[in-house]
Amino acid sequence: MPVYKDFSNIKARILLWKYEEEEVFDARKLLEPENYDRITDYHPRKLLETLMVRQILHDELPEHKILYDNRQPFLVPKDYEISITNSFPYAALAWSKEKIGIDVERFNPKMLRLKDKFIWPHEREFIPEDEEMEYLTIIWSVKESLYKIHHSKYWSLKKHYEVLPFSRDNLHSVQCRVYDDHSSDQFYARIEFFDDYVFTVVD
Repeated sequence: MPVYKDFSNIKARILLWKYEEEEVFDARKLLEPENYDRITDYHPRKLLETLMVRQILHDELPEHKILYDNRQPFLVPKDYEISITNSFPYAALAWSKEKIGIDVERFNPKMLRLKDKFIWPHEREFIPEDEEMEYLTIIWSVKESLYKIHHSKYWSLKKHYEVLPFSRDNLHSVQCRVYDDHSSDQFYARIEFFDDYVFTVVD
């Protein structure tokens, strides 16, 4: 099957694959030998997500492979930065000369239960009551993308990642930042919708 969505821009190639039941992936052809041990205990859906990403890589950058450093993926040869995201039946791969973070999330009411874990009260102030679930899902997705571009195991999505006020009318330059007591790094997120999903790009 062809790529389902192309979210590429002048800075990065960003391709989204949607799994179809008739598709068959050859794991031995697509997966790097260095990663065979990683997939031993994978759930079948997680394996399919992994193979969809590898199919994109095989079609677009056939001389490259994806390896991991402490669970963080990187490309070999190291001529691009990459980011990976998945939410079955979707999986996406992005690559760029600069750091990039992507995330795909289904709009989900569970965000209403989780909101105290990932947003501060001041981040709630610009959220319309009648769109709370949608806005929370977007904020979660932006912070997940930020984490992939600027991550640390000692940081939390609530304490060190912030999404500044935005509206549904302007979703291609949402301001966001990663910060601690000593520094603050500013970024912009691009937000796209398809089906019942949100897709975010931070680059």
